[in-house]
Amino acid sequence: MSASTTDQLPVVVVGAGPIGLAAAARLVERGLEPLVLEAGPTAGSAVRDWAHVRLFSRWSEVTDPAAEKLLAPTGWVRPDGAAYPTGGDWAERYLQPLAEVLGDKVRYGTTVTGVARAGRDRIVDSGREEQPFTVHIRSADGHEERITARAVIDASGTWSGPAPLGANGLPAFGEKAAADRISYRVPDLKDPSVRARYAGKRTAVVGSGASAFTALAHLADLAKEEDGTHAVWILRRGIGAGTYGGGEADQLPARGALGLRAKAAVEEGHASAATGFRTQTVERDGDQLVLVAEDGRRLDPVDEVIALTGFRPDLSFLSEVRLGLDERLQAPTALAPLIDPNVHSCGTVYPHGVTELSHPEQGVYLVGMKSYGRAPTFLAMTGYEQVRSITAALAGDHEAAERIELTLPETGVCGGAGLFDEPESAEQPGGGCCATPTTLQIGIGAPATTSGGC
Repeated sequence: MSASTTDQLPVVVVGAGPIGLAAAARLVERGLEPLVLEAGPTAGSAVRDWAHVRLFSRWSEVTDPAAEKLLAPTGWVRPDGAAYPTGGDWAERYLQPLAEVLGDKVRYGTTVTGVARAGRDRIVDSGREEQPFTVHIRSADGHEERITARAVIDASGTWSGPAPLGANGLPAFGEKAAADRISYRVPDLKDPSVRARYAGKRTAVVGSGASAFTALAHLADLAKEEDGTHAVWILRRGIGAGTYGGGEADQLPARGALGLRAKAAVEEGHASAATGFRTQTVERDGDQLVLVAEDGRRLDPVDEVIALTGFRPDLSFLSEVRLGLDERLQAPTALAPLIDPNVHSCGTVYPHGVTELSHPEQGVYLVGMKSYGRAPTFLAMTGYEQVRSITAALAGDHEAAERIELTLPETGVCGGAGLFDEPESAEQPGGGCCATPTTLQIGIGAPATTSGGC
């Protein structure tokens, strides 16, 4: 197939979430043909799984300019830019309308099972770059199909790959057997059946990020209404000045406030903390569970466990293309140093695009949360900048592809993960250059929860 013929093929976008749909909008803007393949039945299927959770980014920070241009002629009304949407709001008021504008450029119930160069497995060098991509798909009814594409933008995210309890990255011994008492998602305590599961119960919350903060805040609210409700917050490190995030120093105020709600949950006695605890075993004790650490410590029995220890990218369907991934984070090698939680310091991840997201296999890009691999704290606006740059490069506009068109808000948190077993000190909060979190007043109805990275 000639280069001119290949250029007439669609760009396949994997995933109809916020970043995938933004990629499609940018491709349309550039005069390129997108084909968005979504495994779920609707746009934003993964986002709808946490419809009850409020983002810590405002509406103005979670809509893409090219998408808004597509939506404008339809009579779409832009939400109040200063308001904070829930996941459900985001899906219903922005993602689904955008997908509807794209029409048959979006296919639902379609799972990508493989990506390869036409007629070339990952071993073969000869003629590789001249060949288009073959994308293997399976529909909801089991029908298999092959699609030929000029490029592939993988925006499938990491939602389907929650990390396990085990501190070594593998499931803790007994974790799978106790699956009926372990959740890997922030619970929707407004749902009566979910509320009943946690009301009056002791719940272990494992994790130290925004999702864990959200769960702690929700359980603390429940504890004020339901006697006997208590959270046990399990941290692999100690509690220091940077544990709860940036507070008032965070330029995303709702993100700073979220960490402080988790802090209040501990200080008000609705949650107790088990620090330096690395889970090795989950044991049954009648109807309860006992978590055992690598050092032999045993926690008092709990009724439920909420594991919020991060997510992993599914790279299985990309096994026949040549990716350049960091050995630790499973993120593109040029991006990894910018987002590595072992060393990442003040401010934010530097805005980045096609240069940092390119792989040895030209024409394949991981974007959005998928591009971060196992790293946390992804922002939607980062993904929008990624796909703006990539689509410009695909259109041959290299000047625009290399230009930076984004300024990110600062986190107010410095430093990386620190020493393996050392808690942070007040004098050196993970690096020592940012303000210590202070109390931030949160009014009734103010945003206090998060999607975990938006």
